[in-house]
Amino acid sequence: MLTWIDRTPIALFVVIALTLGLAPFLPEPHLWEKLKLLAAGDLRQPIDIFDLLLHGLPWLLLSAKLRRLLGRPRA
Repeated sequence: MLTWIDRTPIALFVVIALTLGLAPFLPEPHLWEKLKLLAAGDLRQPIDIFDLLLHGLPWLLLSAKLRRLLGRPRA
């Protein structure tokens, strides 16, 4: 099911997480802003929820790739 994650190079996940996951960079990364709203209980607007999902997905994919790499038995 997740073989496409296994076939995709980790460098691609890193680049996507650092660009889309953190964009826009100034005045603060969008993901950080949305996480602060979530922690404060102010994440109510649909656009804010969409932004959290959009900017958080690359980090989730990177973590899935790392878990799959680290969880593999060594030959």
